[in-house]
Amino acid sequence: MLTNHPTLRYIGSRGIWYLATLIVAIAINFFLPRLGTANPVDVIMGKVASGLSTEAAKEKEEAYLKEFGLVETNNLGEIVRDSESHPIKASLLTQFGSYLWMTLQGDLGTSFLNYPKKVSTIVAEAVPWTLALQFPTIVLGWIIGNLIGALAAYKRGVVDGLFFPLSLLSCSIPFFAFGMLLVYQFAIIWEFFPATGGYANDVMQGFTWEFISSVAYHYTLPFLSIFPVLAGGMAIGMRSMAIYELGTDYIKYSQWLGIKESRIVLYVFRNAMLPQLTGLALSLGMMIGGALITELIFSYPGLGTAMLKAIEGNDYPMIQGCTLLIAITVLIANFTVDVLIGILDPRVKAGQAL
Repeated sequence: MLTNHPTLRYIGSRGIWYLATLIVAIAINFFLPRLGTANPVDVIMGKVASGLSTEAAKEKEEAYLKEFGLVETNNLGEIVRDSESHPIKASLLTQFGSYLWMTLQGDLGTSFLNYPKKVSTIVAEAVPWTLALQFPTIVLGWIIGNLIGALAAYKRGVVDGLFFPLSLLSCSIPFFAFGMLLVYQFAIIWEFFPATGGYANDVMQGFTWEFISSVAYHYTLPFLSIFPVLAGGMAIGMRSMAIYELGTDYIKYSQWLGIKESRIVLYVFRNAMLPQLTGLALSLGMMIGGALITELIFSYPGLGTAMLKAIEGNDYPMIQGCTLLIAITVLIANFTVDVLIGILDPRVKAGQAL
């Protein structure tokens, strides 16, 4: 039976734990923004209440409270009121139930700050910018970092003495610190690149050469603030694993048997790549939330900038939408890593077979 297969049993058990983790993450995602006392509907009313009479403003406010599920309603959809005709505030559990039902339907709600714009629409506009910044950076950093690490481990000598300190230095610098240094030197002092934004303000969005070249120009500094740090970390990890593999008994035995050097290198690289593959999967899963600080430094129009505005304005639905997306991608990444380990690592199969 499939349930007796050690790998499938391992993946199934991990999947149950990740499902439970997702439920906890959804609950935290809902309750955490509501720990404050501010009423986010006041943000909308501050924009639309001007020029309205007191009665009209009150009716509009109650309509917003009802729409966002912040007040109790009866079976007819009417607002439930107390003895003084004031709307009764919905309990957190009631709001949480409505939130779960809407989330399962794919509705992340309506943004308070950008009313009546949907959260899903704002996220859909921001995520491509974040992915465009993170995905090429992660993939190129992973490839180049692993090549540098493998080369340093195998050649040693001058090559290792050059690349190892540089890689150690680059991966020790935080993204935000390196980003601020780049902005100061290349944007403020030398004025080679723009300091903020995803494209020039006077350029219209579209598939035109003017827009694409402007995006590439603004893309340079954010890319350079992330790439060396990622590549350096991958190089250090690959170098350590490759050195370990080169000192194992099976490599010495292969050399004693006279196996070609190219095949031995292939053995070393393949075995050293397992933890690097899991690192790549984690990086790809966390790329939605991984560049948030970088986006804030460069005012890049991605998810980080959208999330900061939502936090500043107590935009509960927007905060929930962003954090839920980040939580789901991180959980998927970790689960993917566990699946890869279950398939590629024979020790997992041996442990589950016991």
